[in-house]
Amino acid sequence: MDFIIFTVAMGALIYGADFIIQESERIALRFNISSFVIGATLVAFGTSLPEMAVSMSASMKGSADIAVANVIGSTIFNISLVLAAVFLIAKNIKPDRDLFAKDSAWALFPILTFILMSIDGKLNMFDGILFLLLMGAYLLFLINSNHVEEIDEELAKEKFNWGKTIGLLAIGFVFVIGGADFAIDSAGNIARNFGVSEWIIGLFLVAFGTSLPELTISIKSALNNNADLAIGNIIGSNVANFTMVLGLASIINPLNVDLSAYMFDISAAFIVSLMLVFITANKLYNKSAGIALLVILGLVIQNSLA
Repeated sequence: MDFIIFTVAMGALIYGADFIIQESERIALRFNISSFVIGATLVAFGTSLPEMAVSMSASMKGSADIAVANVIGSTIFNISLVLAAVFLIAKNIKPDRDLFAKDSAWALFPILTFILMSIDGKLNMFDGILFLLLMGAYLLFLINSNHVEEIDEELAKEKFNWGKTIGLLAIGFVFVIGGADFAIDSAGNIARNFGVSEWIIGLFLVAFGTSLPELTISIKSALNNNADLAIGNIIGSNVANFTMVLGLASIINPLNVDLSAYMFDISAAFIVSLMLVFITANKLYNKSAGIALLVILGLVIQNSLA
Protein backbone atom coordinates (compact mmCIF):
# COMPACT_ATOMS: atom_id res chain seq x y z
CA MET A 1 0.00 0.00 0.00
CA ASP A 2 2.85 2.40 0.83
CA PHE A 3 4.30 1.92 -2.66
CA ILE A 4 0.95 2.88 -4.25
CA ILE A 5 0.68 6.00 -2.06
CA PHE A 6 4.24 7.00 -2.99
CA THR A 7 3.45 6.67 -6.72
CA VAL A 8 0.24 8.75 -6.48
CA ALA A 9 2.08 11.38 -4.40
CA MET A 10 4.74 11.69 -7.11
CA GLY A 11 2.02 12.32 -9.69
CA ALA A 12 0.57 15.12 -7.52
CA LEU A 13 4.03 16.69 -7.25
CA ILE A 14 4.48 16.75 -11.02
CA TYR A 15 1.07 18.29 -11.75
CA GLY A 16 1.51 20.81 -8.94
CA ALA A 17 4.90 21.82 -10.32
CA ASP A 18 3.32 22.66 -13.69
CA PHE A 19 0.87 25.10 -12.11
CA ILE A 20 3.50 26.78 -9.94
CA ILE A 21 6.00 27.35 -12.74
CA GLN A 22 3.51 28.80 -15.22
CA GLU A 23 1.77 31.09 -12.73
CA SER A 24 5.10 32.24 -11.27
CA GLU A 25 6.18 33.32 -14.74
CA ARG A 26 2.92 35.24 -15.12
CA ILE A 27 3.58 37.11 -11.88
CA ALA A 28 7.16 37.83 -13.01
CA LEU A 29 5.82 39.25 -16.27
CA ARG A 30 3.14 41.32 -14.52
CA PHE A 31 5.58 43.06 -12.15
CA ASN A 32 8.77 42.98 -14.27
CA ILE A 33 10.46 40.62 -11.80
CA SER A 34 13.22 38.32 -13.01
CA SER A 35 12.65 34.56 -13.12
CA PHE A 36 15.61 34.09 -10.76
CA VAL A 37 14.07 36.30 -8.07
CA ILE A 38 10.67 34.58 -8.45
CA GLY A 39 12.42 31.21 -8.13
CA ALA A 40 14.43 32.33 -5.10
CA THR A 41 11.40 33.73 -3.26
CA LEU A 42 7.86 32.62 -4.13
CA VAL A 43 8.76 29.21 -5.56
CA ALA A 44 11.57 28.57 -3.05
CA PHE A 45 9.36 29.37 -0.04
CA GLY A 46 6.58 27.21 -1.41
CA THR A 47 8.83 24.23 -1.99
CA SER A 48 10.44 24.71 1.45
CA LEU A 49 7.10 24.36 3.24
CA PRO A 50 7.46 20.54 3.50
CA GLU A 51 10.86 20.95 5.21
CA MET A 52 9.37 23.56 7.52
CA ALA A 53 6.40 21.37 8.45
CA VAL A 54 8.62 18.34 9.11
CA SER A 55 11.29 20.16 11.14
CA MET A 56 8.80 22.16 13.21
CA SER A 57 6.80 19.02 13.96
CA ALA A 58 9.99 17.14 14.85
CA SER A 59 11.06 20.01 17.12
CA MET A 60 7.74 19.98 18.97
CA LYS A 61 8.06 16.22 19.47
CA GLY A 62 11.67 16.52 20.70
CA SER A 63 13.14 14.75 17.66
CA ALA A 64 16.04 17.16 17.07
CA ASP A 65 17.92 14.65 14.90
CA ILE A 66 15.12 14.53 12.32
CA ALA A 67 14.67 18.33 12.39
CA VAL A 68 18.38 19.02 11.73
CA ALA A 69 19.08 16.03 9.47
CA ASN A 70 16.14 17.05 7.28
CA VAL A 71 17.78 20.42 6.55
CA ILE A 72 21.28 18.97 6.07
CA GLY A 73 19.98 16.24 3.79
CA SER A 74 17.80 18.64 1.80
CA THR A 75 20.83 20.87 1.14
CA ILE A 76 22.79 17.88 -0.13
CA PHE A 77 19.93 16.68 -2.34
CA ASN A 78 19.04 20.15 -3.64
CA ILE A 79 22.56 20.67 -5.01
CA SER A 80 23.92 17.19 -5.78
CA LEU A 81 20.64 15.78 -7.17
CA VAL A 82 18.34 18.65 -8.17
CA LEU A 83 21.03 20.93 -9.63
CA ALA A 84 22.68 17.93 -11.29
CA ALA A 85 19.34 17.04 -12.91
CA VAL A 86 19.01 20.61 -14.24
CA PHE A 87 22.49 20.45 -15.79
CA LEU A 88 21.82 17.05 -17.35
CA ILE A 89 18.37 17.90 -18.73
CA ALA A 90 18.59 21.53 -19.87
CA LYS A 91 19.79 21.91 -23.44
CA ASN A 92 21.52 25.25 -23.10
CA ILE A 93 22.03 26.99 -19.75
CA LYS A 94 22.99 30.65 -20.02
CA PRO A 95 21.69 32.49 -16.93
CA ASP A 96 20.86 36.16 -17.52
CA ARG A 97 22.11 36.85 -14.00
CA ASP A 98 25.74 36.78 -12.82
CA LEU A 99 25.18 34.07 -10.22
CA PHE A 100 28.74 34.10 -8.89
CA ALA A 101 28.99 37.85 -8.32
CA LYS A 102 25.48 38.27 -6.94
CA ASP A 103 24.35 35.00 -5.34
CA SER A 104 27.16 32.52 -4.68
CA ALA A 105 27.84 33.88 -1.19
CA TRP A 106 24.27 33.00 -0.18
CA ALA A 107 25.06 29.37 -0.92
CA LEU A 108 27.66 29.47 1.89
CA PHE A 109 26.40 32.04 4.45
CA PRO A 110 23.57 29.91 5.87
CA ILE A 111 25.55 26.69 6.42
CA LEU A 112 28.56 28.56 7.84
CA THR A 113 26.22 30.36 10.23
CA PHE A 114 24.67 27.02 11.21
CA ILE A 115 28.09 25.47 11.95
CA LEU A 116 29.19 28.46 14.06
CA MET A 117 25.93 28.48 16.00
CA SER A 118 26.16 24.72 16.63
CA ILE A 119 29.65 24.74 18.19
CA ASP A 120 28.09 24.85 21.66
CA GLY A 121 25.98 21.78 20.78
CA LYS A 122 22.62 23.55 20.68
CA LEU A 123 20.46 25.89 18.60
CA ASN A 124 18.35 28.02 20.95
CA MET A 125 15.76 30.79 20.59
CA PHE A 126 18.42 33.47 20.17
CA ASP A 127 20.01 31.47 17.33
CA GLY A 128 16.59 31.07 15.76
CA ILE A 129 15.98 34.82 15.78
CA LEU A 130 19.38 35.41 14.13
CA PHE A 131 18.45 32.88 11.44
CA LEU A 132 15.22 34.74 10.70
CA LEU A 133 17.10 38.06 10.52
CA LEU A 134 19.45 36.47 7.96
CA MET A 135 16.39 35.44 5.95
CA GLY A 136 15.20 39.06 6.03
CA ALA A 137 18.59 40.23 4.80
CA TYR A 138 18.39 37.78 1.89
CA LEU A 139 14.96 39.07 0.87
CA LEU A 140 16.18 42.69 0.93
CA PHE A 141 19.17 41.67 -1.18
CA LEU A 142 16.93 40.01 -3.79
CA ILE A 143 14.61 43.02 -3.98
CA ASN A 144 17.54 45.38 -4.54
CA SER A 145 19.20 43.11 -7.11
CA ASN A 146 16.13 42.48 -9.27
CA HIS A 147 16.39 43.22 -12.96
CA VAL A 148 13.98 42.95 -15.88
CA GLU A 149 14.46 40.14 -18.38
CA GLU A 150 12.57 38.51 -21.23
CA ILE A 151 9.69 36.22 -20.27
CA ASP A 152 7.83 33.60 -22.33
CA GLU A 153 6.28 35.46 -25.29
CA GLU A 154 3.16 33.27 -25.22
CA LEU A 155 2.50 34.28 -21.61
CA ALA A 156 3.02 37.93 -22.53
CA LYS A 157 0.09 37.75 -24.97
CA GLU A 158 -2.31 36.46 -22.29
CA LYS A 159 -4.36 38.85 -20.15
CA PHE A 160 -3.28 38.77 -16.50
CA ASN A 161 -6.00 37.57 -14.10
CA TRP A 162 -5.25 37.75 -10.37
CA GLY A 163 -8.05 35.39 -9.39
CA LYS A 164 -7.00 32.69 -11.82
CA THR A 165 -3.30 33.05 -11.00
CA ILE A 166 -3.78 32.89 -7.21
CA GLY A 167 -6.21 29.99 -7.57
CA LEU A 168 -3.86 27.93 -9.75
CA LEU A 169 -0.88 28.78 -7.51
CA ALA A 170 -2.85 27.59 -4.48
CA ILE A 171 -3.80 24.35 -6.24
CA GLY A 172 -0.21 23.86 -7.32
CA PHE A 173 1.17 24.32 -3.81
CA VAL A 174 -1.50 22.02 -2.33
CA PHE A 175 -0.56 19.31 -4.83
CA VAL A 176 3.18 19.80 -4.27
CA ILE A 177 3.05 20.02 -0.48
CA GLY A 178 0.40 17.34 -0.10
CA GLY A 179 2.24 15.06 -2.49
CA ALA A 180 5.48 15.54 -0.58
CA ASP A 181 3.73 14.86 2.73
CA PHE A 182 2.28 11.55 1.55
CA ALA A 183 5.58 10.62 -0.12
CA ILE A 184 7.43 11.24 3.16
CA ASP A 185 4.97 9.21 5.24
CA SER A 186 4.94 6.26 2.87
CA ALA A 187 8.72 6.28 2.46
CA GLY A 188 9.14 6.56 6.23
CA ASN A 189 6.87 3.56 6.82
CA ILE A 190 8.88 1.51 4.36
CA ALA A 191 12.17 2.59 5.97
CA ARG A 192 11.13 1.85 9.54
CA ASN A 193 10.50 -1.75 8.55
CA PHE A 194 14.28 -1.96 8.08
CA GLY A 195 15.03 -0.46 11.54
CA VAL A 196 17.20 2.53 10.55
CA SER A 197 18.01 5.48 12.89
CA GLU A 198 16.13 8.81 13.08
CA TRP A 199 19.18 10.67 11.72
CA ILE A 200 19.38 8.40 8.64
CA ILE A 201 15.60 8.64 8.11
CA GLY A 202 15.83 12.44 8.35
CA LEU A 203 18.99 12.71 6.27
CA PHE A 204 17.85 10.56 3.37
CA LEU A 205 14.20 9.51 3.28
CA VAL A 206 12.62 12.62 4.80
CA ALA A 207 15.13 14.97 3.15
CA PHE A 208 14.61 13.31 -0.23
CA GLY A 209 10.85 13.52 0.22
CA THR A 210 10.92 17.20 1.16
CA SER A 211 13.29 17.88 -1.76
CA LEU A 212 10.85 16.36 -4.27
CA PRO A 213 9.10 19.73 -4.86
CA GLU A 214 12.45 21.38 -5.70
CA LEU A 215 13.33 18.42 -7.92
CA THR A 216 10.08 18.37 -9.89
CA ILE A 217 9.85 22.16 -10.28
CA SER A 218 13.52 22.50 -11.28
CA ILE A 219 13.26 19.67 -13.82
CA LYS A 220 10.13 21.21 -15.33
CA SER A 221 11.88 24.59 -15.48
CA ALA A 222 14.93 23.03 -17.14
CA LEU A 223 12.74 21.34 -19.76
CA ASN A 224 11.15 24.73 -20.44
CA ASN A 225 14.63 26.30 -20.79
CA ASN A 226 14.05 28.44 -17.69
CA ALA A 227 17.28 27.60 -15.85
CA ASP A 228 17.23 30.91 -13.94
CA LEU A 229 14.05 29.92 -12.10
CA ALA A 230 15.44 26.43 -11.42
CA ILE A 231 18.77 27.66 -10.01
CA GLY A 232 17.06 30.46 -8.10
CA ASN A 233 14.72 27.88 -6.58
CA ILE A 234 17.68 25.76 -5.38
CA ILE A 235 19.65 28.65 -3.85
CA GLY A 236 16.54 30.20 -2.31
CA SER A 237 15.37 26.87 -0.90
CA ASN A 238 18.73 26.22 0.77
CA VAL A 239 18.72 29.70 2.32
CA ALA A 240 15.14 29.21 3.52
CA ASN A 241 15.92 25.74 4.92
CA PHE A 242 18.75 26.96 7.15
CA THR A 243 17.27 30.32 8.12
CA MET A 244 13.49 29.95 8.19
CA VAL A 245 13.13 26.20 8.82
CA LEU A 246 15.86 25.81 11.47
CA GLY A 247 15.10 29.28 12.82
CA LEU A 248 11.45 28.53 13.55
CA ALA A 249 12.22 24.98 14.75
CA SER A 250 14.82 26.23 17.26
CA ILE A 251 12.47 28.97 18.50
CA ILE A 252 9.78 26.37 19.19
CA ASN A 253 12.18 24.09 21.05
CA PRO A 254 16.01 24.21 21.42
CA LEU A 255 17.69 21.71 19.09
CA ASN A 256 20.65 19.63 20.21
CA VAL A 257 23.29 19.35 17.47
CA ASP A 258 26.17 16.89 17.78
CA LEU A 259 28.70 18.25 15.27
CA SER A 260 31.29 15.56 15.98
CA ALA A 261 28.86 12.66 15.53
CA TYR A 262 27.52 13.93 12.20
CA MET A 263 30.62 15.76 10.95
CA PHE A 264 30.75 13.80 7.67
CA ASP A 265 27.18 14.65 6.64
CA ILE A 266 27.50 18.31 7.67
CA SER A 267 30.84 18.53 5.84
CA ALA A 268 29.19 17.00 2.76
CA ALA A 269 26.53 19.73 2.81
CA PHE A 270 29.27 22.37 3.04
CA ILE A 271 31.31 20.77 0.23
CA VAL A 272 28.38 20.65 -2.23
CA SER A 273 27.59 24.28 -1.34
CA LEU A 274 31.23 25.14 -2.09
CA MET A 275 30.93 23.26 -5.40
CA LEU A 276 27.94 25.43 -6.30
CA VAL A 277 30.13 28.50 -5.79
CA PHE A 278 32.90 26.92 -7.93
CA ILE A 279 30.41 26.09 -10.71
CA THR A 280 28.99 29.62 -10.81
CA ALA A 281 32.47 31.18 -10.67
CA ASN A 282 33.59 29.20 -13.71
CA LYS A 283 30.18 29.11 -15.44
CA LEU A 284 30.30 25.31 -15.60
CA TYR A 285 26.61 24.91 -16.41
CA ASN A 286 27.03 21.63 -18.27
CA LYS A 287 26.56 17.86 -18.09
CA SER A 288 30.07 17.29 -16.70
CA ALA A 289 29.21 19.37 -13.64
CA GLY A 290 25.97 17.42 -13.26
CA ILE A 291 27.80 14.09 -13.34
CA ALA A 292 30.38 15.32 -10.80
CA LEU A 293 27.57 16.34 -8.41
CA LEU A 294 25.89 12.94 -8.76
CA VAL A 295 29.19 11.19 -7.99
CA ILE A 296 29.45 13.19 -4.75
CA LEU A 297 25.87 12.23 -3.86
CA GLY A 298 26.73 8.57 -4.44
CA LEU A 299 29.77 8.82 -2.15
CA VAL A 300 27.71 10.51 0.58
CA ILE A 301 25.01 7.83 0.44
CA GLN A 302 27.59 5.02 0.41
CA ASN A 303 29.48 6.39 3.41
CA SER A 304 26.40 7.24 5.49
CA LEU A 305 24.73 3.87 4.94
CA ALA A 306 27.93 1.83 5.35
